[in-house]
Amino acid sequence: MASKPQRVHQFAGTSVPGSMKKRRTMTTDCSMSDGFVKYADYLNGLNEKRERVVKASRDVTMNSKKVIFQVHRISKHNKDEVLEKAEKDLASVTDLYMSRLVKELQGTDFWKLRRAYSPGVQEYVEAATLCKFCKSGTLLSLTELNASLLQLSDPSVEPLQINVLDYLLGLGDLTGELMRLAIGRISDGDLEYAKRICQFVRDIYRELSLLVPHMDDDTEMKKKMETMLQSVLKIENGQAQSWL
Repeated sequence: MASKPQRVHQFAGTSVPGSMKKRRTMTTDCSMSDGFVKYADYLNGLNEKRERVVKASRDVTMNSKKVIFQVHRISKHNKDEVLEKAEKDLASVTDLYMSRLVKELQGTDFWKLRRAYSPGVQEYVEAATLCKFCKSGTLLSLTELNASLLQLSDPSVEPLQINVLDYLLGLGDLTGELMRLAIGRISDGDLEYAKRICQFVRDIYRELSLLVPHMDDDTEMKKKMETMLQSVLKIENGQAQSWL
């Protein structure tokens, strides 16, 4: 039994020199630390950019709506005058507001911020396509729309391009505005113009009904397809009542 304290004493004795050794410390690899700092800076920069993009998108939305309201002033007697004013307003939206959005997003992975700018882009598509139809009776294509934005971009970097989904969502909203325009023309006795609108909306709905089922379960687009069909039916009902 006496040997136990001795062994403890011996163990304690041998541990004393060890306690005087230099303590080990956790070290962080410099490259890893720099990587975390850079990534944190990237996230902070992305969040700040997102806030600016949201503000620019809201400005695009608000001013594109003004263009749409202007188009709805069309009557049999003032069509050219109203459309000229609407086209000037649309050009101002492009130069003053879409240009800010383009400058924020050009040369970046802008798809990462799509939710921030998509509402404004959809409203812009709606206004631009509405003006084009009222002016020429034709649909402004995505290629034409993106070509018009190239002049806003720095040619040395990748330009912002409106994607197919935002374009199609904008077309979904366009049909609602065309329905309102057609009902107004029916009330004004301009049945021929309402007939042209009705056929145009039918054509859009038919083409999209072939495309949307192949999209990856985009519920927003499918909801707009239901709204499009309702717009077609409302125009047709308005026409039928005008013939009674």
